[in-house]
Amino acid sequence: MAEIFDSLALCDDRAQPRSAAASMAADEALLSTASQPILRVYSWQEPTVSFGYFIPVAHARLAASGGSALMRRWTGGGIVPHGPDFTWSLIIPRNCPAARLPPAESYQQFHRALASALAMAGVPSAQCPAATPVPAGGLCFEAPAPGDLMQAGRKLAGAGQRRCRHGLLHQGSVAPLPLPPDFPRLLARSLAAAVTTFSPGDFPADLCDSLTARYASPSWLGLR
Repeated sequence: MAEIFDSLALCDDRAQPRSAAASMAADEALLSTASQPILRVYSWQEPTVSFGYFIPVAHARLAASGGSALMRRWTGGGIVPHGPDFTWSLIIPRNCPAARLPPAESYQQFHRALASALAMAGVPSAQCPAATPVPAGGLCFEAPAPGDLMQAGRKLAGAGQRRCRHGLLHQGSVAPLPLPPDFPRLLARSLAAAVTTFSPGDFPADLCDSLTARYASPSWLGLR
């Protein structure tokens, strides 16, 4: 399989889990400032249910059982429980050709790379065909969309996307699996011919702080 990017920076941000608001802010801040594609993998400070930008908060509350925190994403997609899942984001600047791919094509390509990395980790999967009906909303892992990854009728991976003047943000989740410690690098190498390292210490701190305040605000949560 041909790689999507010539080069990509891998940011492993799992060592110090952030709040849900801080994680969403980090992705948006990176998209606003990045000069190269970045693969960011991260973990959650507490069990969280994230939900797509266009979903009413009342719908998300119905799915957030067991005291999970709620977070509205900037990207689209459905309602996703987080905690033991593998969570990843692709930050793609507008000057990168992949940022200009049609939504369905980029979604297919990114998940094809994810399927390749999962296969190297001993996890077989298959992509939902393009003819799969697009779900209207609801629990993401109960409603596969075109390009999502499946295994024996179970959805393994889905994502949401956002396009803006800065480029493309792709936020994805893989269902809890016994993945090897080097899985982030397997995914990075499936996406790009050359992989460098991006340190969490290089995040734009002031922008992250201001965006974190927005994501943590009741007005953002109750936007719809």
